[in-house]
Amino acid sequence: MAFPAELLRHIKGPYRRKPFVLRTWQEHEIIRPLFGEVIWSSEWQRYVRRYRRAFIIVGRKNGKSEIAAAIQLLLFVGDDEEAAEVYNAAKDTKQAEKVFGPALRMVQLSPVLARRLKYYKNERRLVDEKSGSIYEVITSDAKGELGHNPHGFNLDEVLSQPDGSLWEAMDTADGAREQELLFATSTETDEPHSFGASLIDEAEKVQEDPRRAPHVFTFIRKAPATAQELARLHRVFKGHPHLPVSTDPWDERNWKWANPALDQFKSREALRRHALAAKTNAAKEKAFRQFQLNQRVQQLYRYIPLDLWDANAGELAANPTWRDGQLAGRKCWAGLDLSSKLDLTAWALLFDDGSIRWRFWVPEAVVPGLSEHTDGAFQQWCDAGWITVTEGNVIDYTSIYDGIEEDHAQFAIADVTYDKWSGEPVRQEIVERTGLECYESSTTYDRMTGPMTEFTRALHAREYAHGGNPVARWMAEHLKGKSPADDPDRVRPVKPDRRKEHVRIDGMPALFFAIDGQMRGGEDDVLDYRGLATVG
Repeated sequence: MAFPAELLRHIKGPYRRKPFVLRTWQEHEIIRPLFGEVIWSSEWQRYVRRYRRAFIIVGRKNGKSEIAAAIQLLLFVGDDEEAAEVYNAAKDTKQAEKVFGPALRMVQLSPVLARRLKYYKNERRLVDEKSGSIYEVITSDAKGELGHNPHGFNLDEVLSQPDGSLWEAMDTADGAREQELLFATSTETDEPHSFGASLIDEAEKVQEDPRRAPHVFTFIRKAPATAQELARLHRVFKGHPHLPVSTDPWDERNWKWANPALDQFKSREALRRHALAAKTNAAKEKAFRQFQLNQRVQQLYRYIPLDLWDANAGELAANPTWRDGQLAGRKCWAGLDLSSKLDLTAWALLFDDGSIRWRFWVPEAVVPGLSEHTDGAFQQWCDAGWITVTEGNVIDYTSIYDGIEEDHAQFAIADVTYDKWSGEPVRQEIVERTGLECYESSTTYDRMTGPMTEFTRALHAREYAHGGNPVARWMAEHLKGKSPADDPDRVRPVKPDRRKEHVRIDGMPALFFAIDGQMRGGEDDVLDYRGLATVG
């Protein structure tokens, strides 16, 4: 960590003009792992950095701009890269210069760098003539940024980006550098359907399961808003000294996690003043939660931790019917989430031993779009039989009834719980074909709080065996729960806006309906959910 300590200086505050010596958390949780982990490249025949993408998401005033400036200067002059191109961008030039400005000032305060580098004010560019490298600010107009060959790129405050065009322009411009690094720095957004939200959500998934993208580095510090988020942090970061102890935003013991610089160069007294003002003002509370605790201030939240989901796989099924022989004749409860004729329908069976089996149906016209937005996975699932594709633009209901009838013949289905929006003709056809009792339900708070609470309890207790169904995992990954602002203990699933989000969750409501049936039929074994007040 000699580069910042020997060449750079702090530019403001009580440490101004002093050597930029990294704090312990900056060194050991960001810089050392980001730059220190290497892998052998058969392409370049040398060791190169493991990480090519990085996300640093923390509360405000935790030194994001300064650490980003130091990283970019290192990529610019200290990474042994000839003709390096290093760029900084944000929503507008003013925002971008919040990072470029600190970098420029660090250069001006460094005798070595000040002699070596030239600054061109009009172009907002630093030039290293010795290596032919440049470091400059660019605008957010991605249409004009397609000719770059970045060795380093920082997108600052992704929450303010109107879309992902600039990130995509740089992300697709790599390939000619041996170990380029593109990274984003930000505080949490409050726009759930924004580009910033999708980028942060993906980074969190990688943080939870690094195998998802081994080339992506994450440093994300968000105060947990739910008991589930708190439990996930304690699983993923077991033993970390600064883990929050609860979801209480006013408990100072929880502040350090989202503010690693607290009591160092971020003032605790100032944070206390923000908290005091926020307690009696809803707008200030929102700002306190978002900018100081790094929380996404909304009523929607990711409901299922994927590590828990994967821990409930049981025996992995190689195909949809892999475990049917073991489950034949066993008692189970069915849930049906019937979509419109133009979309995906899900049928779930929950067995008395915790095993879960799904059927999915979709009209062929929907497949190309969903396949495009899953990098071809959706088509593969269809080809492998995890999803039944019916001809034409609308679902063939006959295929659905045939599948239900097959399951009725093979398994001991106690009853069927279905979404009331499915319609009376669907219920009548199921009854006529199978004689099964069908019970109407819905995805309201009243009907979903109990089954979803029971689902969470059983998931934590490792009581399920879903077989690793890839379609169900995709749906579980994207399931979001919603709670009323005045009653966080109630919950219901929220279906994605299919105009903006190319994902589906239908298999999860279908499972919740099946759990509803199990609870309704097994009150000796499962407590009546009505009145339960704990989710997670």
